Amino acid sequence: MQAERGYRIDSDPTARLRVLVVLASYGTANDRYLLQLIQEYRSMSFHVDLVILSNLKKQLAPDIEVLVGLPNRNPWSLPFLHKKVFADRIEQYDLFVYSEDDMLITENNLQSFLEVTAVLREDEIAGFLRIEHGSRGNVNYPEVHGHFHWDPTSVRSRGGYTLANFTNEHAAFYVLTQSQLRKCIRSGGFLVDPHEGKYDLPCSAATDPYTQCGFEKLIPISHLDNFTIHHLSNKYIGKMGVDGPELDRQIGTLLHMGKAGCKPTALFTTETKLWRGMYSKDYYEPADEDVISMISQRSRSVLSIGCGWGESECRLAEKGLRVVAVPLDPIICRRAAASGVEMVFGDFRTAKTQLEAEKFDCILYLNVLHLVRNPIEVLSLFRDNLSSKSEVLIQTPNMLSVPAIRSSIRLVSRLQNLPHYDVAGVHFSFIRKVRSWCYRSGLRVDATRGVFRQGPEMFRNRTYGSNALCMAREFITVAQKR
Repeated sequence: MQAERGYRIDSDPTARLRVLVVLASYGTANDRYLLQLIQEYRSMSFHVDLVILSNLKKQLAPDIEVLVGLPNRNPWSLPFLHKKVFADRIEQYDLFVYSEDDMLITENNLQSFLEVTAVLREDEIAGFLRIEHGSRGNVNYPEVHGHFHWDPTSVRSRGGYTLANFTNEHAAFYVLTQSQLRKCIRSGGFLVDPHEGKYDLPCSAATDPYTQCGFEKLIPISHLDNFTIHHLSNKYIGKMGVDGPELDRQIGTLLHMGKAGCKPTALFTTETKLWRGMYSKDYYEPADEDVISMISQRSRSVLSIGCGWGESECRLAEKGLRVVAVPLDPIICRRAAASGVEMVFGDFRTAKTQLEAEKFDCILYLNVLHLVRNPIEVLSLFRDNLSSKSEVLIQTPNMLSVPAIRSSIRLVSRLQNLPHYDVAGVHFSFIRKVRSWCYRSGLRVDATRGVFRQGPEMFRNRTYGSNALCMAREFITVAQKR
């Protein structure tokens, strides 16, 4: 074993690793989980010292230190206190563990972290995924939702491990070796005031080593069981995340890519630079009945540009249509591919070359065009895949809707770069803008329909009414080849 690859190896082989654990525990709702965590840490063969951060006194064992107080008036700022505790005691410990009070970290998790750290580079750090367990034996991975996804270019090998980056760095937990903590402190991004940006306050406190201190979080997907931690509250099951079979499909694809040595790129940049990734592409969109209902009954073939995990595409395939998709990346689309959706991989131009001789009755752009650098170019590229009677359905956020304007007023300082694609990573999309994209790419707009996920029933299924469209957070533009 190496003497200074992330943790200290004492000359005395009987010396135990010294671990400092700081747990954030606001209020009393999770006290039953906190006691379970304490019991788990006490069972470890390491020398473990526990510090509990709280807004109130907690009656725990005499050997457990409880620090009461908040960095500022916001109760969500509590987790930021752990950083000073780490910095003040950096010389006394080999490992530094921070977590929320319902995260069950085991000795195997920490031992696995040490083993993989020995083969990582200095700017790489091993990360974990949360797992939740349902009452029927099902599992849930809550971090896998929204615009968060595996980076297809990040797969790499280190020693006997295959690792990859997941774009959601949050896991309500992290661990650092002494040398990694030193690097965090030297970076200037660790000992900072409570803040939020990509993540909210508690999530920022748990992700700063990756987002502000120069480390890349890599999850050892070849040994994933050792790098999952149980979220004891299981509170996101049925609300947020993907199940075990879906994650297994994604991990299987990543492992195959690692073995083959290929690193395909994503179709386009799907995450905006706005506050909390606003208007980013949702990789896990549910089947969209508004879109499905607008596809002409005479259509027998559909091309979907920018397919995520493909719920809408699968629904169309179930109806007997031939569905071809150009996916966001080769990882997210495996369930759709297994359900009969034909996949065409590559960037836009590569996909176009493969589809050169094809004609489709309908082409779908589901929350895609506002994110690509040149929407007109993309629309023009696939125009020749339309016949004279084919339709194009373009689903887009309505950034000039009344709800969107209200949100922008509340978040004005955080959305001020919205009109500038190079800064925001998104085009300012509204009905006239999409009409302009269509016209300039050789398409004729036939209809525009507002989409309502919730809200006034009176506006549903209204196509042209200005009242309906101004209240719709999204709209669907129907166009044909001119």
